[in-house]
Amino acid sequence: MDPKTFMDIAVVITKLKMFPYFDIAHYALMCMAVRDDMPQVQGHQQSAQPFYRKHPLSTWVSCMLTCFAGGIIANVLLGEPAIAPFKDHKNLMVASIVWYLVFYSPFDIVYKLAKKLPFKATLSVLKEVQRAHKVYHGVLQTAKIYPSSYFIIVTIGTLKGCGSAIMKNFERMIRGLWLPGSNEFLQPSFTAKASLVASLVFLLERLNYISVPHPLIYFSVVIFFIYFKLSSIILGIRDPFSPFENLFCAIFMGGMWDAMRRAVSKEPKKDDESKDLRNDLLKTKEEKKKD
Repeated sequence: MDPKTFMDIAVVITKLKMFPYFDIAHYALMCMAVRDDMPQVQGHQQSAQPFYRKHPLSTWVSCMLTCFAGGIIANVLLGEPAIAPFKDHKNLMVASIVWYLVFYSPFDIVYKLAKKLPFKATLSVLKEVQRAHKVYHGVLQTAKIYPSSYFIIVTIGTLKGCGSAIMKNFERMIRGLWLPGSNEFLQPSFTAKASLVASLVFLLERLNYISVPHPLIYFSVVIFFIYFKLSSIILGIRDPFSPFENLFCAIFMGGMWDAMRRAVSKEPKKDDESKDLRNDLLKTKEEKKKD
């Protein structure tokens, strides 16, 4: 592709308005995620009537918390009103309409279509463009308040990009489910890791460590998000960071020393001990038969 054309596309992507199309894609995917998580709420008692039919208010609150999670969490940490993300009635109205269509459309047609690969991939592409926009503006907003606190800047940028994952435990609690063992800090998702990387990139750009035009950096982050999201949907690649994490943990988190200790240890392994025990039992049985 011609460099000038590539630069023009990057400039257009940078200036895109998120409302309404990109926001609708985000709301749809978040409501679908809440709906897909709902069978866990009913547990072993599967009723004939779905949870969202019995508890529409709880379902709506859960979806709204998920849709606006990044702004809510960021505002709480920055000392701003947590309810501020709901001040725009247009966004709240659109999110509510999307919630209704995902859960209560005739013949469940909206949810079924959105689960099809072409529609899901399209929604995901729009969502990843919006994620890059959220991360960048989270970094930009925080840098104005705390210009010298790089940790806070990166933290808010990351939370803006993966707020729904952080909010999951709380919105589950609204639906009557409490699973403290499955939170984002115990099991970070690829979304959180990718948002962290994007926040670092935008911070390095702001500090002039990356001497590349801003539209190209922004467009590169968008491509990064879209590429790995489509790889996850189409090819089933869940977390490309895992090999690097495993290598890092093996070198710096004690894994290498544990392996060396096992290699030089004179203590028999548990598998060897169990085999010896089975052999002894077999010998004892054979001796009894002979007697």
